[in-house]
Amino acid sequence: MKKNKKILFLLCISFFSVLVACSKDEKEAVGGSEDALENLNQEGMPIVEEEITIDVFAGKAASAADDWNDVPVLNEYEKMTNIDMNWNQVPVDGLEEKRNLALASGDLPDLFYGSYMPNSDLYKYGEQGIFIPLNDLIDEYAPNIKAYLEKYPEIKQGITFPDGNIYAIPRLRDPESPTSLMDDKPWINQEILDETGMDNPETTDEFYEYLKAAKELSVDGNEVIPFSSVSMDRLFHWLTGAFGVSNKGILHPSIDEDPETGELRFYRTADEYKQLLEYMNKLYTEGLIEQNIYSIEVDHFLANGAEGKYAAMNFFNPKDYFGEEVGGRYIPGNALEGPNGDKLFTSVISPVNSLGHFSITNVNENPEATIRWIDYFWSDEGAKMFFMGLEGETYEETSDGPELTEEITNNPNGLTVQEALAQYIINPGGGHPVIENPEYSTAPEFQPEDLENAENMAPYLIEEPWPFFFYEEEEQAALDSLGADIQKYVGEMEAQFVTGETSFDEWDNYVKTLEEMGLDEYMEIQNEALKRYEEGQ
Repeated sequence: MKKNKKILFLLCISFFSVLVACSKDEKEAVGGSEDALENLNQEGMPIVEEEITIDVFAGKAASAADDWNDVPVLNEYEKMTNIDMNWNQVPVDGLEEKRNLALASGDLPDLFYGSYMPNSDLYKYGEQGIFIPLNDLIDEYAPNIKAYLEKYPEIKQGITFPDGNIYAIPRLRDPESPTSLMDDKPWINQEILDETGMDNPETTDEFYEYLKAAKELSVDGNEVIPFSSVSMDRLFHWLTGAFGVSNKGILHPSIDEDPETGELRFYRTADEYKQLLEYMNKLYTEGLIEQNIYSIEVDHFLANGAEGKYAAMNFFNPKDYFGEEVGGRYIPGNALEGPNGDKLFTSVISPVNSLGHFSITNVNENPEATIRWIDYFWSDEGAKMFFMGLEGETYEETSDGPELTEEITNNPNGLTVQEALAQYIINPGGGHPVIENPEYSTAPEFQPEDLENAENMAPYLIEEPWPFFFYEEEEQAALDSLGADIQKYVGEMEAQFVTGETSFDEWDNYVKTLEEMGLDEYMEIQNEALKRYEEGQ
């Protein structure tokens, strides 16, 4: 009897080994069928000889075209490629719920596009084989993406998961374009600056004095609001670098690199961060920051901005949001030097700022054709088509390069440039797995005012901002609870210190509470993730 049990045990082990091996082979063998490969052209157009259809789950921004199944650029591209993309669009507002439902139900599309898939889900479902590895597909069928990753190995490192696989094509910012890497930007109202008789502030002390002087002025009988944006976070974005914190960019809101030791730091307990809060408390309690900043609505901010009320702000191109006349009053603000001699601008994003935008699922019968479909838009010719549309309709070739037509730049129906383009292309609204190409992109950050602002700020931009890290499943679970609690507490206390609701005499209790909440465990997880990133694993 014991012998029979032993034989049964060995058979079970063998069977389990076969299952594991088969599962591994299936995950590695991610190519299409023989028929699919015979239908494929490895280069040139069309991508496939006989037309194929690919079902796509696509995130849709409010400013994007309503129906991507009937957009001129995509219609033309369908003729070029012989690939009919069946776009099933989901508004960004309800994206997470419907994305999770699709993954949980097993009723999968061939492709998730612009879906803002979190890194944790990419890794989880990639490990399960639901998302197929793209490494070999990129090597064999995506020459433009491959060349870019070879040129920028740090970007390849930033999209490669700990198991060595690439599970998504990201949306990338141009690593050589300061304006592309900057998020919001600082602006000073030149007319109000002139009225104060001051120079554009260079230090935090000068900035404080300018805001105080501006508060005493009025614009067309309206009280000047010295400093504002659409959230308090954006005001911090201008000032963190002046106090030496957040020196690895804004994708990690509480950790950075200790400038003295070079080690990972939870800067929300650092003395420099306390100094920053004390400075912001002074601005807020003296009425130099818009008083409803913690609950401000975008429409409220834009209305005040359109009336020219703001003396300083940290936001996007003012001409786009306040109109030509009022927006034209603003000039680039400076990177401010703080009390300890720090002078950085930290509102910078890693080129790999958003990863989960193009993931092929295991039900896709044409993965080679699918990767070729997106690879074209990484070429120079494809980027021009993606961002500028169709020659003769939305742009014309000139001796100075392609330029948008009058129909787009001075639309007869009064549409903005982005609104007019949205009738032809799908780019307005973002979330696309392409590179923000400065030569062709019509995004606001490439307008002359933004380019000037970025050039002014370039010497003070932080180097090598961190991308999002990859976490193992257990780590992610801990961050979803422990990390969320810590971030919530930090945010609440930040507001209380700034508004004066809590005295700075309570600082030590604040730090102690964070330690009791499990800060050491939180930092241990972050250290492991940082180590994996630095080792390129």
